[in-house]
Formats: sequence, C-alpha cells, structure tokens
Amino acid sequence: MKNYTITVNGTSYDVTVDEKGGSSAAAPAAAPVSAPAPAAAPAASAPAAGAGSIQVTAGAAGKVFKLDKNVGDQVKKGETVITIEAMKMEIGCVAPEAGTVASINVSVGDPCENGTVLATLK
Repeated sequence: MKNYTITVNGTSYDVTVDEKGGSSAAAPAAAPVSAPAPAAAPAASAPAAGAGSIQVTAGAAGKVFKLDKNVGDQVKKGETVITIEAMKMEIGCVAPEAGTVASINVSVGDPCENGTVLATLK
C-alpha cells in the first residue's frame, strides 16, 4: 500500500492505494488534514485586530519557505515580503503597495492556502 495526499478544490485528503490493483479509500486521517485550514483563518482575521490595512496574501497553496522582510521594514510596491513553496517552486508574495511591514502572520514551514493573509503593511 502507498499513502498519498491529494488536494481537490483546496481540500486535502490522505489516500491509501493498494498496489495489487485493489481499491483506494480515503484514510481516516482525512479530517485532521483539513484541520490546518481553519487554523489559517485566525491568522487572516488577525490584521483586523490591529496591524496594517494593506494585506500581503498567498498566491497559491503551499508552505511558507522564507520571511524576506521583518516587521518595521520599508517595502516598495512589488517587492517580495514572504516566499512560499508550492509544487517545488518558490513563489514571492509581494507588496501590493509601498509601505512599512506592520505584521507577519506566519512562520517558516506554516501551511497556507491561496488568499491567506501572510503579512500586513501600513
């Protein structure tokens, strides 16, 4: 048997496949795999509690690979604030406007979905 993680419409499922041509079935761990998505929701609502009004969001589902900027750093429009890794590619999440980094809402290694607010600017 082999175990795979499959993502369908943004929801991850653990799947076990029998190599002998048998069947495939969703593993019982499918519910915990989707549990990290709700964990990302509080990070998305954190900026409303205070930091900045300009959001830097993930352009794809993946994992946080590198924090390119720190809180308090000045950034120009289009400058990379956080780099994520998706499908073995590094994708820069850039500042939509010039400003100052007000908050970093993730850590290296954190999973993120497309549209997750990773940082805010002011």
